[in-house]
Amino acid sequence: MSNIIIPRQENQLSTDLNDLTFNFMLALPGRASSTHTQRAYFRWVDTFLVNVAGMNPTTGGERIKRMMALPVPILQKALTPPQVRAWLGMLVNNEQHKQALNQARAAIMTLADLLAEAGWLDDYTVASLSRVRIPRAEEGQRPGKWLSIDEIHAMLQASRGIAKHESQAQRNVLIMTMLCTLALRREELSVAKWSDITAQNNRPVLRVHGKGRKTATIDLPRSVMNALESWRKLSTPDRNSHILRRIWKGGKIGKTGLSTDGIWRVVGDCALYAGIDHVAPHDLRRSVAGALFNAGVPIEKISQLLRHSSIAITEKYLNKLPKENLGGVLMSDLLGWEEGDWGDGES
Repeated sequence: MSNIIIPRQENQLSTDLNDLTFNFMLALPGRASSTHTQRAYFRWVDTFLVNVAGMNPTTGGERIKRMMALPVPILQKALTPPQVRAWLGMLVNNEQHKQALNQARAAIMTLADLLAEAGWLDDYTVASLSRVRIPRAEEGQRPGKWLSIDEIHAMLQASRGIAKHESQAQRNVLIMTMLCTLALRREELSVAKWSDITAQNNRPVLRVHGKGRKTATIDLPRSVMNALESWRKLSTPDRNSHILRRIWKGGKIGKTGLSTDGIWRVVGDCALYAGIDHVAPHDLRRSVAGALFNAGVPIEKISQLLRHSSIAITEKYLNKLPKENLGGVLMSDLLGWEEGDWGDGES
């Protein structure tokens, strides 16, 4: 994806004004209800500055530092309706799904609102930005992917195939096993700690920290417990450490947790290795729901696993499940045509 570089203005701001910064990290908690949302907003603002202002991308601690000192003059030049509209169009062309597009827009709108409250952006600009809409799906948005059981198996097998070290293999297997059985969001998996694994009525369960500071418990199947035990023996964690951790070159397991971007990369690499294009962590979540639905699992149980606030949301979710349209196949059968009947004749 190419960048939209802001042209340099002839009337440059004074040296003092050029040094102004805005602490987005300090201002955001009152506007974002959960740490998951805050991290996502940091990621999208960073992406916006990279694509629109030509700044270098950041991750981890460097991204936090950037969010604590966003350059006000650059934001004032970048946050215009034409540039935000063009940026959202670039995300669409880059096949971002609807949820990601909505979140990207929300991050930029929230940043603009907070800058206006601080007196660094005028109300007219903020009002104009609020009218910027996401391009329609048929203009290029990537549709959600629903994986078959065979494709999920291929992704699980690929989790070991992409690893360069045994520690990577064990961690990747755990990531894919938890995503493909528990329907976790990547934000939920990233923040999970060993202390979140407990027992209820002699059943192992995971406490999930979901959206809006909501928590829920999920029963852990034997496959997940086996993967957890194999990873635990290698990572030797303490109870308060993150379950997933970074792995350095050479296979050494780091002390810091694996970021949501790290989970995204593991899933993407597994998809490429398995020969499946464009698989994101959320595709695995919807694929779990679709597989359970096709297997006849009651929608109430699926809704409970997805941790939706109501069954109506789950029904809306499953309504997007691709449905068979076999009319053409049935007509071909009625005509008595076998596969390839029309392929051997002369054109």
